[in-house]
Amino acid sequence: MIKSITFLQSEVDWRKAPPPSLPEFAFIGRSNVGKSSLINMLANHKRIAKTSSKPGKTQTINHFLVNKAWYLVDLPGYGYAKISKTMREKWVKMIHDYLVLRENLKVVFVLIDARLVPQKNDIEFLNSLGERQIPFAIIFTKSDKISTTKVLQNVEAFKHAMLESWEELPAFFVSSAITKKGQTEILDYISTINSLIQ
Repeated sequence: MIKSITFLQSEVDWRKAPPPSLPEFAFIGRSNVGKSSLINMLANHKRIAKTSSKPGKTQTINHFLVNKAWYLVDLPGYGYAKISKTMREKWVKMIHDYLVLRENLKVVFVLIDARLVPQKNDIEFLNSLGERQIPFAIIFTKSDKISTTKVLQNVEAFKHAMLESWEELPAFFVSSAITKKGQTEILDYISTINSLIQ
């Protein structure tokens, strides 16, 4: 359970992040996947993370201190966003450097739109995390937008697509920022990892 959450800073350089003295959990996904809404839902806060209907709203590495015990990190999206090629290249380097070099990063939560069939850039991003041995879990968002049956079909299709290149699947969660589905399971997962660290 998140009892307190405090916004700390926004930076474009991971080296300016807070001291790596606490475990860190990052959230990333394709532009407009509902990342900010999910973070707000997890935090029981309406506007701790800025939401927008326009893709590419998050453009920095945003750190939040949770329960004075761990960092939640809101990362820029990947994939489609109305930005220049130069800016996109800067984003790619910024995200890559953070994911590879941030020593206290414990898990990257990769958000996937539950309404969609497996997308090539999502699979490629997950494969790149695997190649770099970066631990990750998957959160399917916007599950309230379609039927439960369709969500299950899309999740199974995604798992099947991953098994083409993965022997073992990561943790999966199905969520909704509207109904708060997945809130308890995701936070319990973070708590379990934190308890193993201590």
